[in-house]
Amino acid sequence: MDMRQRVNAALKDAMKSKEADRLSTLRLINAAIKDKDIALRGSADEDAGVSDADILAIMGRMVKQRQESARAYEEGGRLELAEKELAEIKIIEEFLPKQLSPEESAQAVDDAIAEVGAESIRDMGKVMAVLKGKYTGQMDFGKAGPMVKDRLG
Repeated sequence: MDMRQRVNAALKDAMKSKEADRLSTLRLINAAIKDKDIALRGSADEDAGVSDADILAIMGRMVKQRQESARAYEEGGRLELAEKELAEIKIIEEFLPKQLSPEESAQAVDDAIAEVGAESIRDMGKVMAVLKGKYTGQMDFGKAGPMVKDRLG
């Protein structure tokens, strides 16, 4: 079952069990996917539609946004809003693959460097492309970039 079908199935289950918070989060995910569908209209990729990798990237961004919001709410003393954001993160993460540990991320970076035969910082783009192709949704590329840079620099 692809990601879109998993989200839709979860949405139906949430409707049947009357889980309002879960339902609203799943609707946000669905809306983000449909926004991406609309953005692809008229482009060369229109026939392909939104891929699972695109959906994972969308969900990854949604998690990051909610983490930043939760942090801001905590700093502002709005703990009930921070808890709501954290609850949404848990629901979104149900659809994301298991995150790589720091050790697994380091190994993935080393493997990608070896795979493309990277020797200098100029090859960083190739390494990042391999990582994004294999580990979308499983690693934080904001942290992977500096790791690649350290190994190549």
